[in-house]
Amino acid sequence: MGNLINLNKDWKFHLGDVADADYMGYDDSAWRCVTIPHDWSVEHPFDKSYASGTGYLPGGTAWYRKHFILSDDVSVKRVRVTFGGVYKHSRVWINSNYLGGRAYGYSTFTFDITDFVRAGENVICVRVEHEEVADSRWFTGSGIYRDVTLEISDLCCFKKDGVFVCTKSVKDGTAQLQISYQTIDCDGAEFYVEDKNGAPVASCKGAGATDEVTVEVLDADLWSPDNPALYNLRCCALKGGETVDEITIPFGIRTAVFDPNKGFYLNGVNMKLKGVCVHHDAGALGAAVPACVWERRLKKFKDAGCNALRTAHNPPSEDLLYLCDKLGLLVMDEAFDEWEGAKNKWWQGHNVYPPKRFGYAEDFPFWHKADLEAMVLRDRNHPSVILWSIGNEIDYPNDPYVTPLFDEVLGNNDANKPAQERRYDDKKPDARRLTTVAKELVEIVHNADSTRPVLSALSFPELSTRTGFADALDVSGYNYREHFYEEDHKRFPDRVIFGSENSHDPLAWYAVRDNEYICGQFLWTGIDFLGECRGWPTRISQAGMLDLCGYEKPLYYCRKALWTDTPFVKIAVSKGDKEHTSVWTDSFVYSGENGETMSVSCYTNAERAELFLNGKSLGEKEITDADGCRVTWELPFEEGVLTAKVLGAEDELCSSGAAQEILLQASGQNVIQAEVTLLDKDGHIAGADDKVIYYQLVGDGEILGIENGKPDDLTCYAEKYRSTYRGRAIVYIRAGETDSGITLHAYTKDGLSAEISIG
Repeated sequence: MGNLINLNKDWKFHLGDVADADYMGYDDSAWRCVTIPHDWSVEHPFDKSYASGTGYLPGGTAWYRKHFILSDDVSVKRVRVTFGGVYKHSRVWINSNYLGGRAYGYSTFTFDITDFVRAGENVICVRVEHEEVADSRWFTGSGIYRDVTLEISDLCCFKKDGVFVCTKSVKDGTAQLQISYQTIDCDGAEFYVEDKNGAPVASCKGAGATDEVTVEVLDADLWSPDNPALYNLRCCALKGGETVDEITIPFGIRTAVFDPNKGFYLNGVNMKLKGVCVHHDAGALGAAVPACVWERRLKKFKDAGCNALRTAHNPPSEDLLYLCDKLGLLVMDEAFDEWEGAKNKWWQGHNVYPPKRFGYAEDFPFWHKADLEAMVLRDRNHPSVILWSIGNEIDYPNDPYVTPLFDEVLGNNDANKPAQERRYDDKKPDARRLTTVAKELVEIVHNADSTRPVLSALSFPELSTRTGFADALDVSGYNYREHFYEEDHKRFPDRVIFGSENSHDPLAWYAVRDNEYICGQFLWTGIDFLGECRGWPTRISQAGMLDLCGYEKPLYYCRKALWTDTPFVKIAVSKGDKEHTSVWTDSFVYSGENGETMSVSCYTNAERAELFLNGKSLGEKEITDADGCRVTWELPFEEGVLTAKVLGAEDELCSSGAAQEILLQASGQNVIQAEVTLLDKDGHIAGADDKVIYYQLVGDGEILGIENGKPDDLTCYAEKYRSTYRGRAIVYIRAGETDSGITLHAYTKDGLSAEISIG
């Protein structure tokens, strides 16, 4: 019944403030035309004058204007516009009427514009203000970077996010569902549960504008990471016995229980959470990340044994949650990185003083309730979501909260913090304030959804377990504090404790594997991201097990060895002796000078591995917990083929020759991901002979960006060229609306060329 219209196309955009741009009749014909999602930060050069924390990219103030046509019957319709995310401090007008704004750049928000729209032309105007770029500890992006939708319905209809379906119980294959709903001026509602084929399997009816009803589903197909089975809930709002509004909500049937002694149970089955933390950007695309890019990443996470995701440290795109529902990934949905107290924001390199203090803290006192409610109400129907996080490292020591219980404190990343910054200072905010705020936030979440536990990711549990902060939570997440698991489990036997943020160190995983009361961990991070830089010219954090292109790093195979059982082995190499190399120095580029010392590593889940060079065995080694799934041989470089063999699997790595060919491989429809690989004469990756590749697109489409994942490549993303990194890159292309097809041409100045036709 309701009509949902995507408003992403044909927005007018102007970078810079304009005095009269909120006026419906303003002449914007000279403005640039853009497609939403759009992030203007990545369209500009990297510059050292911007903040290292946010990747040396600019912000600013900009305007967006959207002209659209409505039919004559709009006067008897309800019209609502929803913005998936605008970074940040947005203000919105419709037909010259001011609707309001949103400070937080990650919230989804909706305006009812029924009273202001008209038949014929309408104009939405959005002002976005992001002047201070040192406002975050990671890249944020700038602009309307998520979808914009228009919803047209009967005046009597469901409230926005007004239907909630949850699983109350599952017994002997029968699931009892609870459905609560809220409408605007309706007198009832009917609900139909439909299976994946659209066949109805159950129904129920509620009375009144607001009600709560239950329904049973027989032979329920339970949602899980191994079986991400989805149902649809068809919801019909009634007025005088007639359906006046209809919406469909995908959902899953599942139960989730956290036990302080036994860990996590999904559908009654005990399991470990094998999670990764992710930020929201995709390098060259900035914060405007299409669903297909996320899907490629998530499938790789799953192949490494991952079953969970943490949205660090803000509400995610809803596209991401739909994909987690579809692919089978459990989600910790996180709201904030700071509350009332502004954290240190590094702008001249990590831990380089002095910091800046801008950020969400300035808006939290006025906006926290609306922002937290918006996240929970929007996301509570996703079966993938099992945890609500109200904050990340809010209790970071002396940043800014202090306590007389500790005279001097050093935090996770405070190696260069001045001595006076580590000391107790009674003029700073008292850490006991966090308990008060946490109680309020937990209550806000429980009022919107009482079915999932609420946590905060604690950076300083040795304090937060003594101030009452941890007591205010349903679940305690510990960041890099595995050494407190055993002690705190004894101190608080009724408290659920797990790793909400952990390093790639296998020892952190063993602390989960070997303690049944620890239900899981979330690695920092799943994929590299813009910002949180060590200093110019590095533009990214390299903490991910995937690089910024989404290609696997040695860290990926280290994790796959720990989290999967199907036999595999992967070879990686470093230059230098074993004592001075590690998973962080390893790569898949085997090249060097004859006789140069090389360390060759095998990552495997097998018990033993044997390495060969040009067919000659270099010996077999046993893999133990002390090795952490990685065993290493030291040898002089020799051209040829390295081969690793384990029971049930083997891998080869060939020495890298000069680039002789460009290989292009494209996938996708609306947004195409074209993987670029340099090959040598034998068809192997020419990872030691990187080249600048130029790209040209012929046909109906546009190049959105080119990424190589190289940490210190400062080539402006707006350019249509970029070097490969270790022989690879990726090109993102938006296809047009015609069926004429497009062709991507790639070439180097020394004569290599390739092309691929798409569509």
